[in-house]
Amino acid sequence: MSVLTVRYFAGARAAAGVSTETASAVTLDELVQSLTDQHGERLGVVLKAASFLIDGLACHDRGAALPVGATVDVLPPFAGG
Repeated sequence: MSVLTVRYFAGARAAAGVSTETASAVTLDELVQSLTDQHGERLGVVLKAASFLIDGLACHDRGAALPVGATVDVLPPFAGG
């Protein structure tokens, strides 16, 4: 299992109650479940709709292995116009 840096933005930050933390996971799906278990369903709802950047690159395959020591950015849907 890899130790990851998780950075939250906007509504994800509000739901998690922190802006940055470390977590351990092998896949993005595993990370989402771990973060939901740790922070509660409010964050879980945000994570279901969020986009993720892994070391700055968009990740669309939640089952793919995460690189060792990766930084995961959690980007909730943004409103505006």
